[in-house]
Amino acid sequence: MPGWRDGERQHQGGGAAGMPDKSAFSRFFAPAAPRPEKMKVRKKKGRAGKRSFWPLQLENHAMRQLLETEQKALEINLEPSIYGTFAEIGAGQEVARHFFQVGAAAGTIAKTMSAYDKVYSDQIYGAEPSGRYVTENRIHRMLDHEYGLMVDRLSHDRPDTNFFVFADTVAAINYSRTIRGNGWLGLRFQLNPGKGSNDLLLHVRMLDNDNQLQQQAIGILGVNMIYAAYRYHDTPEDMVISLLDGLKGRVAVDMIVLEGPDFTVDNRLLSLWLVKHGLTDITMFDPRGRSIHPSEFLYRKSVMVVRGSFRPATLVNEDMLRTAYKQFRDSNQLDPAKSFLLTELTLDNLQESAKLNERDFLHRATLLNALGQTVIISNYKRYGDLIEYLSLYKVAPVGIVVGVNELLELISRKYYHNQDGRLLEAFGEIFTRNVKIYVYPAQQEGSEDLMTAQNVPIPEGVKFLYKHLLDSGQIIDIEDFKAENLHIYSRQVLEMIQGGEDGWEKMVPEQVARLVKKECLFGYPSEKIAFDY
Repeated sequence: MPGWRDGERQHQGGGAAGMPDKSAFSRFFAPAAPRPEKMKVRKKKGRAGKRSFWPLQLENHAMRQLLETEQKALEINLEPSIYGTFAEIGAGQEVARHFFQVGAAAGTIAKTMSAYDKVYSDQIYGAEPSGRYVTENRIHRMLDHEYGLMVDRLSHDRPDTNFFVFADTVAAINYSRTIRGNGWLGLRFQLNPGKGSNDLLLHVRMLDNDNQLQQQAIGILGVNMIYAAYRYHDTPEDMVISLLDGLKGRVAVDMIVLEGPDFTVDNRLLSLWLVKHGLTDITMFDPRGRSIHPSEFLYRKSVMVVRGSFRPATLVNEDMLRTAYKQFRDSNQLDPAKSFLLTELTLDNLQESAKLNERDFLHRATLLNALGQTVIISNYKRYGDLIEYLSLYKVAPVGIVVGVNELLELISRKYYHNQDGRLLEAFGEIFTRNVKIYVYPAQQEGSEDLMTAQNVPIPEGVKFLYKHLLDSGQIIDIEDFKAENLHIYSRQVLEMIQGGEDGWEKMVPEQVARLVKKECLFGYPSEKIAFDY
């Protein structure tokens, strides 16, 4: 109804003919930032003849203009083709508030609502079988319901509009500090009127220690999401980076999903960007390559983590994963349905030089996923940080798998760096009651003898403590390993692949060899040239 819309616009903006008053315009509005260059891609044939895209480099991050939250909200309000609904549960209606306060909100907001009461919320979106409401499933229900209503009611009258629905379900920090503050935020949005919609989904941990500050942070993050979807959709890495605008040190975005007809970006790459650009120190994706959050599948479960380079995954890696996980479950009498095996790639490991090689990361991730592995990407240099993160979700017991050489390095480093009386404290970061270290053996240099947790040359000054850890079962040798594979090293296999040598196929699992050749991973020659002399 044109008359109602004009009147509403005039009331919100304070000016005639539905325009915002000059003070709002001058305070918040500035020309939009120049759109960054598109991501360069190289096309090559992937599986089943489809195109797969391996990113080379995204340029011009430094060129992106940083905007105030109010400026972003006003710019969206002044775009007549963008129109949507806000549905917010918990932490107030902080996102919609930004769009109302800057003026011209009638050009953007069709409806705002907050079904705060659980019974009322269930009547609208349906009951949650888990009884939990701050979940990924709740966000999908909210987006499905609200977007369906919007399209049914408005698509006929607004055929040239890009519709969106923003939804969040948040548990902010409580008075007794038993809830630290976290939430799910979702955005379903169109980029082309009448076409399919896209979804941007985030999980966020709030780091402020005040309820009002956490509410404020959610409001800023929601505005950043909407602005990024409509202004940076051509450059997905900038979409990710811009989520933290005005929020550095206040939130951790530890999961992201971006999918829809307008996006072909690999979501594993989005996960890497979260860690690379400091939005979080840890994130995960499942064997399908889809981002997942530990609150959805690890809560009160048992977990074993294997950190490595997996460049590429070899028969030794496969054996380590199989034998260690079996021993972990058997020794703790765990229900297979309630225990999980995770592989971890650290940023340090991925960033061997000054520049992070994203193509190399995707090659490693592709092979791990093909082996059925769920993958962690982290910026944790210390195992203690990983253990602390898992403790947020009441994970127990925890098993950490290390090679015997890594164990020696770990023990030695803690000993030599903590000779000022903090040795017990340093070891206590890892060797807690619910954590055990499982040690995979190695051949001793220049000998066929094996080095294990029992005979590793531990520094003299820490032998008494190390013996206690062995005797108490917190450091355990892995059994039933395949000794015939211990001569295989990933670095040697990689050199053989890149050099076009034969024989490396026998050092890796069959599916790894098949994928390396099919997808030309790790520089595998796509064509061999034979010369007759």
